This record gives sequence, structure tokens and C-alpha cells, in this order.
Amino acid sequence: MDWRVYQPHGDSRGAGFYGTCLEYGHALWHRELPARALLCLDRAMGADLAETDAVLGSWPMPYAAMAWIMREVPRDLFCGNPRVHFQHYADRMNEPRKELRRWRAWACWALACEVRPELDGDSKHDVVEPCLEEIEQKLRIEGLEGESEQWRRVLADFG
Repeated sequence: MDWRVYQPHGDSRGAGFYGTCLEYGHALWHRELPARALLCLDRAMGADLAETDAVLGSWPMPYAAMAWIMREVPRDLFCGNPRVHFQHYADRMNEPRKELRRWRAWACWALACEVRPELDGDSKHDVVEPCLEEIEQKLRIEGLEGESEQWRRVLADFG
């Protein structure tokens, strides 16, 4: 698999795209490319999904996969700094689905802070980092049914 797996989706960012992102991320992890795998999961979280999409029954939002990769990545493999990535991504989000994607990025930032506490944020990036309660509230408003609870469970499981 390579980047061309996205081509059949064209501009569509629906359930099929979501599944492709997850599958490609999995393949990249097995190729020992954890940073790129995280970016695929990132893309999956930006998909335009309906709560009725069957793929979500098998593959809910990949918060657990994000946390697992960040925790399990061998330290000799490049993973970048997920904390900085999500901090910048959340603060510089654009359309489509800007608010939803922004709060999912902050949720992943919180996971990175919990799973990899040794990683520093970007002290030169002037941004107000939200508290866990605000992230949970915004996911409840913007996200899928039960998404905020799913994220909290992952945060507790990996904390």
C-alpha cells in the first residue's frame, strides 16, 4: 500500500475513506513507519462520517490505536513529537468540519500528553491548551454519539 490508496476516493471523505485511512495506517505501522501511521489515523478522524455508517461498528474513532502507537513505538523509530503535532494541528485547523476536527486533535493531544509525558509541547506556540473537561464537553457536542466517553476510556486505559 502507498499514498495511491486514497485516489479512488477522489474528493469523497466518507466511510470508505475512513476505512482506507485505518487500513493504510495499519500497513504503515507494520512497515515500521509510526509517524506516518499516526498521520493516517489523523486523516481518518477527519472523515465525514454518520453515526449509522457500518464501519464505525467495527472500527470506532481510533483513539485507542493512536494511544497504543504512541506508547509502543520503539524509541529508535522516528515518531516525531505527537504532542507538538496535535497542539499545532488543533490550533490551525481549517474547514471542512473545523470544530469537530479541532476537538479531535485536542483529544489526541491530551492522549499524547498522558502516554508520552516526557515529550514537551512547543513553548513558542502561543495557544491556550484546553483542560480535559473542555475537550470532553466539545467532543460531546461536536462528535459522534458516545465519542467523548470512548475517548475518556482510552485516556484512563493508557494513563
